Amino acid sequence: MQTCILIYLAAVNGIAFLLCGIDKWKARRERWRIPEKTLFLSAILGGSVGFLLGMQLFRHKTKHKSFTIGIPLILALQIGLAAWLLMRG
Repeated sequence: MQTCILIYLAAVNGIAFLLCGIDKWKARRERWRIPEKTLFLSAILGGSVGFLLGMQLFRHKTKHKSFTIGIPLILALQIGLAAWLLMRG
């Protein structure tokens, strides 16, 4: 089960990272953008670390308070949930 969870987290973080990079690429070329709901969903589904790394590397969404506060908050909640689940046993 742990292996499946690690594979899932690696995949969802990779996807979140790529979504951040793709959206930045599209923004620079004035193309159709990835909806913010989709970007947040990728973080909520477990990709918050990947999205944070993408924000920093691509300098994307770093001026938007909803992202600079929201994504770290999502990560903190996920860490808290993981800690709670681990302590439960």
